[in-house]
Amino acid sequence: MAIEDRREREKAARRRLIIETARRLAEAEGWDAVTTRRLSTEIEYSQPVLYKHFAGMEHIADAVAIDGFVELGEVTRAARSDTGTAGDVLTRIGHAYLDFARDNPAVYDAMFTRSTSFRFAALDTPPELTAAFSELRQAVSLVVDEQHADTLTEVLFAALHGLVTLSRADRLRPDFASERLQLLVELFTSRRETER
Repeated sequence: MAIEDRREREKAARRRLIIETARRLAEAEGWDAVTTRRLSTEIEYSQPVLYKHFAGMEHIADAVAIDGFVELGEVTRAARSDTGTAGDVLTRIGHAYLDFARDNPAVYDAMFTRSTSFRFAALDTPPELTAAFSELRQAVSLVVDEQHADTLTEVLFAALHGLVTLSRADRLRPDFASERLQLLVELFTSRRETER
């Protein structure tokens, strides 16, 4: 049993090395630089070893994306965990989301821009995606009733994603990033005030 355990640990370590190397290369040089040939050179394993772990580059990018969703969930949870008003919480979460996207552009692309094999908002959605959405939803639940929380969480996500995408493409005035986020938060928190 000990030999089998060791083999499983080694296999998991190789898989982790492949994912981390793909992420490092993508962040440094873009996803076009990440090929199975390049990865096999970087990690000093043959391409067939890569294919024992992943069916192809799309699946490697998906694994990077899954890691990204875990991290996004963690930064969202950390931003939500501090006390304050609903507006304060949403502002911290907005900043955490935008900072994550800025600091991890290739991971963010794997999560939301590149083609992926997993589905969003479906029964077979990977739990890491669902957990990240749930963290955002818990913050939105501070300002809306339970009936509308899912839909308004999607709206907040879409707005934050739009801010990321348009900012990265230099389509928004860079000096107004904080004001845009504050206006978005005010839209959500003012909805709560009008429902009272």
